[in-house]
Amino acid sequence: MLLWCFMQFLKRFFNFYLDASIHVAFAVVSLYGVSLRLLDIPGNIVLVGFIFCSTIVCYNFIKYGVEAEKYLIVKNSYHRCIQIFSFLAFLGAVYFLLKLGRFAVVVVVLLTLLSLLYAMPLVSKAKSLRSAAGLKVAIVAFEWVGFTVLLPIVAYTLPFSYDMLVVALQHFVLVVALMVPFEIRDLKYDSEDLRTIPQLLGIQKAKVLGSVLTTVFFLLLFFKDAPKPFEIGATLITAVTLVFFLWGTKKEQSKYYTAFWVESIPVLWWGLFWASGSQF
Repeated sequence: MLLWCFMQFLKRFFNFYLDASIHVAFAVVSLYGVSLRLLDIPGNIVLVGFIFCSTIVCYNFIKYGVEAEKYLIVKNSYHRCIQIFSFLAFLGAVYFLLKLGRFAVVVVVLLTLLSLLYAMPLVSKAKSLRSAAGLKVAIVAFEWVGFTVLLPIVAYTLPFSYDMLVVALQHFVLVVALMVPFEIRDLKYDSEDLRTIPQLLGIQKAKVLGSVLTTVFFLLLFFKDAPKPFEIGATLITAVTLVFFLWGTKKEQSKYYTAFWVESIPVLWWGLFWASGSQF
């Protein structure tokens, strides 16, 4: 009985971990960590804290806030717990934001405005960017690139380099490929007006496109000046893993497949860098 209660507690905790967007926050922070290694940028705990907290706030607002009455009143007690957690994360994000330089704050404001436009319309009768055909994937990928590549570059006031462009493109392509399993999972929920990749191409061709994008993600590494052996090895393993999960995706599948395993791929990428001895 005690073991059963403990297992139920672990299951509820794990579901909250996923539903409250903590896992996706670790994924975004992991891509930030990869950017540091690929661009030889020193780590910054303030940026880590801000990216982690702001990701939780952003994703939870998109998932739950837009459906809540006046974006604040939540009737479901479970969602109310997530709302309280999100508010604490918001306070954390504000705390870290105040410690960033003014140029980084400008980037954050612009990315936040894009997130708001993605989640909700400016006027009541208009549609959000999330509902615009074909824009959903590009906006999400751009947001991830903004927080994981652009923000650290601006925060350190680094001069633009060719490698920065390559890493930004690599992250963009990776996020688009990562979204294919999620869009296949959401086929039964998404409006046809969204014109997602599986809606346009069908499930099999969407998987083929995802595999092509994953190949591009790997090959882009060789456009970077002198990629190191551990970078090549870590990126290859990550790409092979993503292709494996792409082809294992089904329309009817456990939420853990995408919400945990697919979302773990950026964590895997950074974990491989860490295991190779490269510092975060």
